[in-house]
Amino acid sequence: QAQLVESGGGLVQPGGSLRLSCAVSGFAVDHRAIAWFRQGPGTESEGISCIASDDKIYSADSVKGRFTIARDNAKNEVYLQMNSLKPDDTAVYFCASGNGCWDRPGEYEHWGQGTQVTVSS
Repeated sequence: QAQLVESGGGLVQPGGSLRLSCAVSGFAVDHRAIAWFRQGPGTESEGISCIASDDKIYSADSVKGRFTIARDNAKNEVYLQMNSLKPDDTAVYFCASGNGCWDRPGEYEHWGQGTQVTVSS
């Protein structure tokens, strides 16, 4: 049974960094696309980065140059390194798996429970 579990969220000051992890079980992480979404208070879900099974990477303009997605096939995990964090990055962050990298959350078949990231001084 496929399962995704996020970790690594927390409280960080503006300008700080966090690394989120998405631990995957039930399938090989490099056989599916893994995406990171976030949902802030009162906002719609936003796709922010995705790594496809062919290693292609897609990132939203809002995080380009600050966030980096990476995959560790041996550990079956996907990471989101977040640098230069801003208060606007405050959200619950989710990882999701699908057959490709898509903007629409509905295209993803399995989701984690989410991890809270709060950027505040």
